[in-house]
Order: sequence, then C-alpha cells, then structure tokens
Amino acid sequence: MSWNGSLDRLVRVLTPDARVTVITGAGVSAASGVPTFRGPDGLWNRVRVEDLASPEAFARDPRLVWQWYDWRRRAIAACEPNDGHRVLASWARRFSRFTLITQNVDGLHERAGSPDILRLHGSIWDVGCWKGCLAAPHRWRDETVPLPVLPPPCPYCGGPLRPGVVWFGEVLDAEVFEHSLDATDCDVFFTIGTSAIVFPAAGLMEHARRQGAMTVEINPESTSATGRVDLALSQAAEVALPAIEHRLTRER
Repeated sequence: MSWNGSLDRLVRVLTPDARVTVITGAGVSAASGVPTFRGPDGLWNRVRVEDLASPEAFARDPRLVWQWYDWRRRAIAACEPNDGHRVLASWARRFSRFTLITQNVDGLHERAGSPDILRLHGSIWDVGCWKGCLAAPHRWRDETVPLPVLPPPCPYCGGPLRPGVVWFGEVLDAEVFEHSLDATDCDVFFTIGTSAIVFPAAGLMEHARRQGAMTVEINPESTSATGRVDLALSQAAEVALPAIEHRLTRER
C-alpha cells in the first residue's frame, strides 16, 4: 500500500471517539539526540549494561552505577522533545479515549505535555531509597543535574538513593502493567519506535490484536512485529506522526 493510501486508511478509523492506545520505545526519542546505552563517545562501551542496570550491580558498586546514570541524566537534560513527542501530546486532547504507554525513561513525553503516561520502566528523573526506609516515599522526583554527590544520599535515612527505573531482574510495577493491559481493549493500537521483542511489553500489541484492534507499527526499520500488524509505516516517528496529524486536521 502506498504512503498516501496508508494515511487514508488510518484517518478513516482515527475518529474523535476512537479508543487509541500507543506504546513507544527508544526510537521516538532518537531525533531528540537521547543517547543509547553505549553513547556516541564510547565512554561505556567496555561495560555490559547488565553490570550497570541491575540490583546486583548497584549492591556491588553504587558509585559506578550512579556515574552512568548521572551521565545519562546530563545528556538527556540537554535534549528537547521532537515533533513525534509533541503530536502524541496533542492526541491526548484530540481523542476522548487515549492512552500513552512508554518503555522510555527519559521524560520527554512529559516535557512535551503528555498527561497520565503509563511508564513501564519508570523514570530516570525519579529516585528512591535503596534501603527502602519507612520514612521515605517509594519514589520521588529529583531533577538535579549534575548530582553533587554519587551516590546521592537519602534525605530521610542517609543511605544511598537508587534511580527510579526498572532494572534487569526486577518486575514491572503491577498497577502500571495492569492499566497497560486494560488499554489494549481499544480500536487502534500503535507500536512506535520499539523493536517489539522485549516482553512483557511486546505482548501488548498481540493482546490488542486478539481483541480486534487495528494494529499499526511506526518504525523506519522492519521488526519482528512488522509482518503481524495490520499497517506498517516505514518512517521515523518524527516524520510519520506529524504526517498523520496533518491529515487528521485536514480531514476534520
């Protein structure tokens, strides 16, 4: 199907009262310059991700783990939301029943204005007490860049803080995942900028498809989901989403 034909097909189902659910991955933030795990300067190339993003890594060397997260926080702080983020933020207003799920921890959806995001993997801007002291909230926001002390101390007990992200070997927040699963009961389900291979998030698209949703993939490269979705748009998010939004605005 041609690009224009694909957009026409989408516009017909993206009515204002359509139930629309979107899950995003790292590809949505690529145009904003958010660094990957490895980073362009090779600073962390000699370290396995599992040695930086796991409870065992933190217990072994919390300063090393925080050096990596502090580097990532500083890099992300210099980034801005792109057109893909902004379109998704506007869809919360365009559609009366819209849900945004993200695997990203960078916070760019929030900065673009998206409300009520289901963050499967937490946020790099949240922190929590590593010891789980009773005086501290489970998670809270701390956007300090750079952090003056690594690891940063818990203000409630003085022990180390940990990043508010889901590490390897940890389970997703049960409430967040339950809400995400509920959101697969929709009319249109988008998977955008994600490889669709990391479970359980990858299973959300299949769950939506089995419930009768039209499934749409937006990704410049083919993934394991490409052959299973109803419509695959081989474009970057910052290109495809504004094109869809333009067509919706013109048709309405």
